[in-house]
Amino acid sequence: MDKQRKTIAIEDAHFAPFFNKTLVSIERGEGIYVWDEDGDKYVDFTAGWGVTCLGHAHPVITEALAAQSRKIMQNPNSGITYSPARAKLLSLLMEILPEGLTRVFFSNSGAEANDASIKLARKATGRLDVISTDLSFHGRTISTASATGQAKHRDKFKPLMPNYRFVPFNDLKAVAGALDSEVAAVILEPIQGEGGVNLPAEGYLEAVSALCKRNGSYLIIDEVQTGFCRTGPMFAIDGINVKPDFFTLAKGIAGGFPFGAFAMTEEVSLRLQKGDHGGTYCGNPLGCAVAYAVIKHLLETDIRKNVESVGSLIYENLKGLQQAHPAIIRSVRGKGLLLAMEIEDPQIAVEILEKSLGVGLFVNLTQGNVIRVFPALNIQKEEAEEGLELLKKAVTIVAASRREVYKKTVERKS
Repeated sequence: MDKQRKTIAIEDAHFAPFFNKTLVSIERGEGIYVWDEDGDKYVDFTAGWGVTCLGHAHPVITEALAAQSRKIMQNPNSGITYSPARAKLLSLLMEILPEGLTRVFFSNSGAEANDASIKLARKATGRLDVISTDLSFHGRTISTASATGQAKHRDKFKPLMPNYRFVPFNDLKAVAGALDSEVAAVILEPIQGEGGVNLPAEGYLEAVSALCKRNGSYLIIDEVQTGFCRTGPMFAIDGINVKPDFFTLAKGIAGGFPFGAFAMTEEVSLRLQKGDHGGTYCGNPLGCAVAYAVIKHLLETDIRKNVESVGSLIYENLKGLQQAHPAIIRSVRGKGLLLAMEIEDPQIAVEILEKSLGVGLFVNLTQGNVIRVFPALNIQKEEAEEGLELLKKAVTIVAASRREVYKKTVERKS
């Protein structure tokens, strides 16, 4: 424990105080497993907040990093010079991106991709207003925080960026009522991730797309969390009639290496000029090589089948857990390997989070009472069952503790 205490003490003294830290110092990982500095093993059901889509220390990633780093990591004059690694990734993206998205720019994160898309949508349309949805999350820059439909992430940073409007998620009438000649774009997650894994109603996304087209407003689809097979298909909007003008990507794109991107249509591109956007690390060869290796592996291993089959297994087990503890678990929802349990009470959710860690399982808590389960996409059935047993154990402990408290309360009152 001495190693962990030293690490924790240094971070507590000098790391910016933005996180409610878990008192565990993780030293290494392999697949869905991680180990702390004392050698204790844990199952990771968070995939590093959805980024380690192939698990920890996957050889596809480590080999791509090593091979490219021996060549070049950053071009002279950055994006002004051409790069074979960048061209290779662009060619692969053209094979998988939704139809019509022909131009791509790379960033370091999803927040940067969203920020740039909002900025460029305003430039291309000559309009100022952007419509977002309640409970959305689009990043932590001042522009994307302003675009986020959660007061807790937004209102403490006033003055915010102006010209944002908010409507309820899944409310078509609200979108239609908010669209007018001043609206440059609508920004929308196909499934709200940080907002609590909120799924759209059937036909909602298609209808919003049609409304934007009719109003001359751009549609920015934020697939930062849902992209690259997280919900099963390569992208959450695959197979439905949604026509984004901007399409933002990050998290799983490079398996944990910090990387992001946004794609746009040719029509949008023609309205933009040299110098409208840029960035020092815009498609650096190292990031491009890793992203190419990750995406290629997702395609070659047909990861979608695994996501759908193991996702179904986890979902059914979570439903079973809900049926066993209806007083604690309000609902279970999600798609593929982006799943959630909504807990009746925030304090109970915190207890489940803590007990899960105590038995060796990392899960994620969002919105105060929603526990997200989003492990690596290549998680095996046996590994999923191992993690589920730990989660079941944690929930059972909390449920028993709650029953005991209730029993003692009744006894005192009687």
